[in-house]
Formats: sequence, C-alpha cells, structure tokens
Amino acid sequence: MRIAMWSGPRNLSTAMMYAFGNRADCAIWDEPFYAPYLAATGADHPMKNAIIAEHETNPAEVGRRCLDTISAHKPHFYMKHMPHHMIAGFPLDWASQCVNVHLIRHPARVIASYGAKMDHMTLEDIGYPQQAALYDRLGGVVIDSADIRADPEGMLRKLCTAIDLAFDPAMLNWPAGPKAEDGIWASHWYNAVHQSTGFAGAEGDLPELAGEAAQLCRDAMPFYEKLAAVRLSSV
Repeated sequence: MRIAMWSGPRNLSTAMMYAFGNRADCAIWDEPFYAPYLAATGADHPMKNAIIAEHETNPAEVGRRCLDTISAHKPHFYMKHMPHHMIAGFPLDWASQCVNVHLIRHPARVIASYGAKMDHMTLEDIGYPQQAALYDRLGGVVIDSADIRADPEGMLRKLCTAIDLAFDPAMLNWPAGPKAEDGIWASHWYNAVHQSTGFAGAEGDLPELAGEAAQLCRDAMPFYEKLAAVRLSSV
C-alpha cells in the first residue's frame, strides 16, 4: 500500500509519520515536494538554501520516486505531503495510485503555532484552499488531529480500518529524538516532536487570535469546515 497523507503545516503530521514509521512493515518519506516547491517559488523559508542543496528539487523525479518501492522488506510506503507544495505544473498523477488521507486541524491552532515559527503567513501558506481542492480531486479519508490526540488508539484503529490496513499497536509510540527519515528542516521545525514518544493528550481551548491572524482564521474556516464535515467520526 502507498499512503499519501496530506496535511498543512503545524498539524500533527510529523507525529503521524513517526507512528506509521514505527511499524515494522512501513517505510516513510518526509515532505518529498518541499525542495521542489522552494526551488520553483523562491519562498523565503527557514533553511531554504540547505533544503534545496540536500534534497531532490526536480518535481518530475520526485513524482517518479513516489511510485517506487522503497524497500522489498517493507510492503507499505507512507508519504507525508503538504498540499501547498503542489504548485501548478507539479505532477500529481502518481497520487491516483495511492490511498489518500487528509489530516486536518482547526485553523486557529495552526495559525498560532505557525506564527511562532514564521514572521508572516497567508492563507496559501497554511494550505487550506489547496487541501480542499486536493480532496475534491483525489477523494480519500479525512481525519482530524484533535480527534487523534483525544483518542490515539481509537482513531488510529478507525483510520486503519478505513484504508484496509491492519492496526499495529507500535503506531502508538516511537523512540524520542531525530529519525533517519527526517528532512534536513527537522532541526528548525521538529524540536517538540523529537522530545515526544507518543501522541500528546487532548488540546485545550482554542487560542485567541486578533487582527490579521483572526481574519486569516475566518478565511480558512470554510475550507476546514468542508473537510471536517466528512471526517472520520470520533464516536
């Protein structure tokens, strides 16, 4: 099975990658289109030059590798993708041969977390319109990060059932620290998840936003609500 997990930034996506990577039967790949996206757009991201130097920047080559078998000893292949990386002209035909899963998170939480790492953000930077468009094009399963944090085992079991993959309890924990599969950007973005050994507990109240951040949240909400309406049930 090839699993394409689509998620915006700051959305439990690395923890989910570690959960699948802790299965003995699953290889993982961390944001393969990040370097092509930076090379094509020139977006001002932390570590941009290092990312472009370290990782494949040809989107056609990355798309080809998305269909490669990573390891003869691991029959499943989990790819962590971000919708906003898939700019016009990048190949997407490979995704039709994947099980597509869309991981969502309330925009207020994403904006508060992303803003702690980036000085400026737009609606396109956090990927809500692109994720809704990808769901319309590819279909697939939708799951909310808040539901996973509230009940990790229950929701991972439901996800595995929905994609016809046997649940493995190894998904609930992973070793602390960096992983060999991390992108080079991990040193900037993954400090919290590197301290974890499993999913954090349920989140508290939504963060209060003001000004441009509050307006950005209002702009993102219709896209989030569209996907939230078809997410896997937590009950």
